[in-house]
Amino acid sequence: MNIHEYQAKEILNRYGVPVPQGRCCSSVEDAVNAAKAIASDRWVVKAQIHAGGRGEGGGVRIAHSLDEVRQYSSEILGMTLVTHQTGPSGKVVRILLVEEGVSICEERYLGLVVDRDSQRIVLVTSSEGGTAIESVARDTPEKIYRIPIDPTAGLSHASALEAARGTGAKGPVLAQIANVSERLYKLFWEQDASLAEINPLVTTESDDVIALDAKINFDDNALFRNPTISSLRDLDEEDPSEIEASKHGLNYIALDGNIGCLVNGAGLAMATMDIIKFYGAEPANFLDVGGGASDEQVAQAFRVLLENDKLRAILVNIFGGIMRCDVVAQGLVNAARTVDLHVPLVVRLEGTNVEQGRQILANSGLNMIVANTMDEAAKKVVQAAA
Repeated sequence: MNIHEYQAKEILNRYGVPVPQGRCCSSVEDAVNAAKAIASDRWVVKAQIHAGGRGEGGGVRIAHSLDEVRQYSSEILGMTLVTHQTGPSGKVVRILLVEEGVSICEERYLGLVVDRDSQRIVLVTSSEGGTAIESVARDTPEKIYRIPIDPTAGLSHASALEAARGTGAKGPVLAQIANVSERLYKLFWEQDASLAEINPLVTTESDDVIALDAKINFDDNALFRNPTISSLRDLDEEDPSEIEASKHGLNYIALDGNIGCLVNGAGLAMATMDIIKFYGAEPANFLDVGGGASDEQVAQAFRVLLENDKLRAILVNIFGGIMRCDVVAQGLVNAARTVDLHVPLVVRLEGTNVEQGRQILANSGLNMIVANTMDEAAKKVVQAAA
């Protein structure tokens, strides 16, 4: 689960990480009043959306007067902000963060991420923080410093100091960055985060270290035990289809293609998307209905898929292990009859009672294209969508 910058900073502040004084605002008047309450000679007006690159898209402005705060707030609130992470459709700005201006001397990057290769949390630092961190990682990887963390021991003070030295920090700044790293790790561990980054972590003219921007993502599978974090979810920032699917216990992620996928099992779903791409087409989604989907869940899965205006065909790929193929087939038939199925439907069944399942599909009277193998199914759905 993603959260907004202002929410991430509130959590950082609770863990003792220094952040600029700021307020969340939902109207122009709120923004002006927030600026009045923040003692500063300049303010930063920041769009709050779940995407990076906001500054490059015009979503971050520096105001030197209350009139400019009013002007920039009115321009940013309600705008559709397009960045390299939002896609061409962009995201509508509904919330602002108004903060005090900070005098910046140095910008660094500090982050924690779960590394699948080492199967550990990794502390990542760089002396080159700011908006260009992605190009730094790509073009000058030697400027990225990584320390894998032993989960049984946690982040030691010595490792935190080592990571801080990797950014070129010295003197009082070195100790502050190490302290921030330790506090960020404590947050990461206790709140079940999957990503926590401060970019930039700035040093001011008075050698204070401040988290100027922050991003924190949380493990969806752990939200059940953390209602405080769950309450931070902003449904306006999420795909409506994904929200609707989650209500019915479906694992759905929208993609950019035009071939819908309805599959049982995450691994098979990934393989299904791969083979569609192998034959030159693009999947419209990832959709795992699980091992025990009911008729209603399958019907809801179809409804979610059919809401996509770009959809040209659907591939149903089911392996009947826990679920028998005859039961799955009957569920597909029942579900297909309850929705307006206006695109070609290719079905591939394999597993227990597969012949009975195929017979049910054949006798259904529905316009289904049946395939016996995954390869055949992929070819047929790509052809049907062309």
